[in-house]
Amino acid sequence: MAEQVSAESLPVPEGFEKLNRGGPYFGALGPVYEKRIGEREAIFGVRISSGHLNGNGVAHGGMLATLADSVLGIAILRAHADKRIATVNLTTDFMEAARPGDWVEAHVEIHRSGSRLAFAACFLQVGERRILRASGVFAMSAKV
Repeated sequence: MAEQVSAESLPVPEGFEKLNRGGPYFGALGPVYEKRIGEREAIFGVRISSGHLNGNGVAHGGMLATLADSVLGIAILRAHADKRIATVNLTTDFMEAARPGDWVEAHVEIHRSGSRLAFAACFLQVGERRILRASGVFAMSAKV
């Protein structure tokens, strides 16, 4: 059985603040943190706790994919505050595992955004070790 780890019991790296956005599903991942780098850019982070684990005792792939999808969407919305978005396609490549207590950071890059579609990618990493690569296509529409 995996060791019980509470995300709240471990320190958050300097410069990260709790991210207060998203709906209940995103909130269930958390707490998720961000370190702002300029007006529209940020690094996102989450501490892997017992509730994030699969039966093998490592971070569940669905949890990591949800984190990637969510932070890609947040980054696009920050660049296009006047839009609503929806994920059209999300591709994930799992490269390594994240373990209880690991601090996972999401580094996002928006590749292109037009009037209807945005393309972005991110890496999830533990320190310098990349654990997941994700790319997404998002549909954009005017807010109603």
